[in-house]
Amino acid sequence: MRQYTFLYHLTAFIVVAIWGSTFVFTKLLLMNGLTAAHIFTLRFIIAYLLLLCFSLTRRAFRLWAKTWKEELLMAGLGLTGGSLYFLTENSAMNFTTTTNTSLIVCCCPLFASILIGLFYRSERMRTVQLTGTLMAVLGVAVVVLNGRFVLHLSPLGDALALIANLCWAVYSLLMIPANKRYDAVFITRKVFFYGLVTILPYFIMHPEWPPVSVILKQDVLLNLLFLSCVASMACFLAWTWVMDKLGAIIATNYVYVNPLTTIIFAWWILHEQITPWFLLGTVLILVGMYLADKKNR
Repeated sequence: MRQYTFLYHLTAFIVVAIWGSTFVFTKLLLMNGLTAAHIFTLRFIIAYLLLLCFSLTRRAFRLWAKTWKEELLMAGLGLTGGSLYFLTENSAMNFTTTTNTSLIVCCCPLFASILIGLFYRSERMRTVQLTGTLMAVLGVAVVVLNGRFVLHLSPLGDALALIANLCWAVYSLLMIPANKRYDAVFITRKVFFYGLVTILPYFIMHPEWPPVSVILKQDVLLNLLFLSCVASMACFLAWTWVMDKLGAIIATNYVYVNPLTTIIFAWWILHEQITPWFLLGTVLILVGMYLADKKNR
């Protein structure tokens, strides 16, 4: 059991590490003229088609959920973990600083823990877990602020970042009953499908698309394939599985690692500098996550 538990934690860490790298790859795509909505839609289309092809090879293929209420549950997952989350997170940076957005969004494990605790008494945080969660939040603040303790308030931008935060918290909550009824492949396929369906109103208002020649550029296409096949299909599958094995709260706590991996990849690919504040924040996050995984005796 300990070996399996280690595997679950390792998988959660790898998934969040890959998601942390997506900010760097997304930035490269943005520099080529794609918008956040274009990137989200293209990566979800590719991921959905690949996962649908895989699902059709399985004997237990199911197109729809067992009941219309459970189909609505899947639509809620696609909205909160897909279109609405990505749109609000990326739109927030148009109205507020990246620092504000990162701080607010990366605190979603705290909001998720509170929300899940309201619905599931057995999942409520104990004193040690709350202490660890707050320490991890402090670590995220230290890493993101990077020694510059200045925040610029922007009501609209900060509100959008908060909506993205709450979206992931609701997504984590909805994943609990979904995991009890369906396997990771079915849930992930539905998340992609309803993520695409619920973003359609955005393109009704903003129908512009970049030229096909831009999308087919080698560096653009390779980045899109990485975001689609690895960061979307593989990671969403693994994340659904991990949330089922570790529980929504423990799995979601790994989101605190996100800014660490983003900075490491930015240092590696974009040659950005790593500071002592990053090292201090890393220690706080790791210790906080360790305590958040404990329970009072």
